[in-house]
Amino acid sequence: MSKEKIKSQPETVVNKKESASVLERIRRRTSLLVGIVGLALLIFILQSLLGSGESIFGGGDLSTVGSINGKKIDRNDFVMRLENQLNNYRQRNQNKDIDDQTRSKAIENIWQQYVAELVIKPQFEKAGISVGEDEIYNSVVVNPVQSVIQQLSDAQTGKLNAQFALPDGSLDLVKWKQAVSNLPADQEPALRSMEENVKSSRFFEKYRNLITKGLYVTSSEAKAVLKNRNSQFSVEYVIKRYESVKDSSIKLSDDEIQKYYNEYSYEFKNPLTTRKIDYVAFNVLPSKEDLAEIEKEAQRAATDFKGKTISEDSSFISQESENGNITIQDFTKKTMIVRDSSVFTSPLGTVFGPYNEGAYFKVYKLQAINSIADSAKVRHILIGLNDPENKPKRTKEQAKREADSLLVLIKSKKAIFDTLVKTISDDMGSKTNGGDYGWFDENKGFVTPFKNAGLKGSIGNISVIETQFGYHIIEVLNVSKTRHTNYTIAQIFKLIAPSEETNQGIYAKANQFLGENNTGELFDKAVATQKLTKQMADNIKEGDRQLPGLDQAKELTNWVYTAEKGEVNIFSFNDKYIVAKLSGIKNKGVLPIEDVKEELTLKAIKQKKSNLFLEEFKNKGNGKNIQEIATKLKLEINKQETLMPESRVVELLGIDDIFIGTVLGTKVNAISKASVSNNGVFIVKVSAIKTTSNNNFKETKNQLEELISGRADNDVFEGLKDMSDIEDHKSRIE
Repeated sequence: MSKEKIKSQPETVVNKKESASVLERIRRRTSLLVGIVGLALLIFILQSLLGSGESIFGGGDLSTVGSINGKKIDRNDFVMRLENQLNNYRQRNQNKDIDDQTRSKAIENIWQQYVAELVIKPQFEKAGISVGEDEIYNSVVVNPVQSVIQQLSDAQTGKLNAQFALPDGSLDLVKWKQAVSNLPADQEPALRSMEENVKSSRFFEKYRNLITKGLYVTSSEAKAVLKNRNSQFSVEYVIKRYESVKDSSIKLSDDEIQKYYNEYSYEFKNPLTTRKIDYVAFNVLPSKEDLAEIEKEAQRAATDFKGKTISEDSSFISQESENGNITIQDFTKKTMIVRDSSVFTSPLGTVFGPYNEGAYFKVYKLQAINSIADSAKVRHILIGLNDPENKPKRTKEQAKREADSLLVLIKSKKAIFDTLVKTISDDMGSKTNGGDYGWFDENKGFVTPFKNAGLKGSIGNISVIETQFGYHIIEVLNVSKTRHTNYTIAQIFKLIAPSEETNQGIYAKANQFLGENNTGELFDKAVATQKLTKQMADNIKEGDRQLPGLDQAKELTNWVYTAEKGEVNIFSFNDKYIVAKLSGIKNKGVLPIEDVKEELTLKAIKQKKSNLFLEEFKNKGNGKNIQEIATKLKLEINKQETLMPESRVVELLGIDDIFIGTVLGTKVNAISKASVSNNGVFIVKVSAIKTTSNNNFKETKNQLEELISGRADNDVFEGLKDMSDIEDHKSRIE
């Protein structure tokens, strides 16, 4: 397990006596007094750690959110841990609201803590791993590990709190020891929590090291890999593909299907519990009447738009346009979006439209025509609204007053532009270049008001420009001699959406379909007789909130995990209603034969084909050379001159490890025995082997060891989880 994963694991539960003894040892070794201010600060910092990661099983509400190796996960305990984590998040982010994404991530993190506690931690004792008091003391006090230092640092800046920092910003160990030795009794749980975090990390580090130290590559393995890398095979082969015989010609008895299932049941093991639905969608689309009404409203807005002055346009657009968005943009003749070419010769104030442009009826107004430079160069001073960490720094009014005052000082030559850039500007990106980003044109990714100040300005002009970032004091340093015409277009968007009457009508239609077809059998019959388009969502996991084509599917997902197979229900989405049938239930483990009958039959047919082909090769595949064998079998000879074993890819066959392995085990000019692969039954002749002289054995061996070591963390964790009995119902928390 990687260090990052280790740090995110839950705390190891230790008994109070052991924890207390560690605390006493720390106190014995750190007997210096700490100042009142430093102690108060430490208490404040450690308060955020109180209660985090405590393990409290049993009691209270008996409902669970899953089980791991027979241990039920108590819902109350899960919620307590979750709230502790969310409270810590709020403290680190100035009481920022918890959105759905943050909450979901926290829930997943808590669940992984339980998995670590009940799946991985039991392995520590089996492996004989222990973490002593001295290790904890050294990692917490003498030489604090990074996780301890982080907990003594400001969450926003990442810097150590000044009360614990040396002048260079590093941890002052004397102050830290003083604080720990004089910690009040009521704050001891916080320090124990810190100890347990460190102890947990040490357990995981030792376990990881134990695993990785046990992994190695033998010299023989490295030599074999190096040989394969240096070898290029020329081969000829004959293959009888499975698709050469139609599946319908292979007859299978029920006993043969059952036999395959009994022998290869592991192929039908389902790693996760999933559900499947079939559904019919009733899309909520605007009717002809809706379209006519929206067009009429857009025409009214266009008429009113003609009577508005330029100064009135913004407020009118906000009033009329979708979501109150104000859209005013500049276009050239090449980029113009108004479909009427007369826009280039019309007087200012001309209104065009409305036009039906897909999702909207759009109305356009020609506001201005300007001759602007093809490119410009400016420098600026930003009086920003937020600091570099995006925290509010000043109001718009304050920023405007400050910018106006600086403009007066610059114009009266009482302040130097270069000096103000270095000392005042909030734009770190251009601060080192005197506020200059170099030459730009209208395609540059700057905000429009900033670009226009240069492209529409004249050399030497200095002005204050407002943007979303604050107020800029902009000086035009240079403009290109070449210019072009820009057309300023104001736009109104009228959303083409169904009316409430249309929405209710479509819902009534969907609800009627549900009422008439409220069983799985009736649902399937109605889909067939009415020739409806049946859609499917498969592999739905408990807790899924997004499904293909179905956003915000929480209600649907909750239903499929409480409904019986064949049940039918109706659900509402933003742009549709769906009537869904729960058509499949796949529980974790080996799936019942009836649930895999189709896949099982195909696999059994493939196996029967391979047996028939092998028999055919045995009876007819004898010959002095591969050409004779191919003739007898009525098959073609395929050739590949440059087969690289390490790539695992065979021309015409794709990735075929069995073929590659057979090639490696066949001598030059020899013909292999008939073998079964994913593509069919084949024989292969190795015509020649070319080798190169790359003998870097040590480097190859190191690469292989790094490869398996890098996979160890994930592979071990996933292997332990795979061997465990895990039922995941954490979605119940949501």
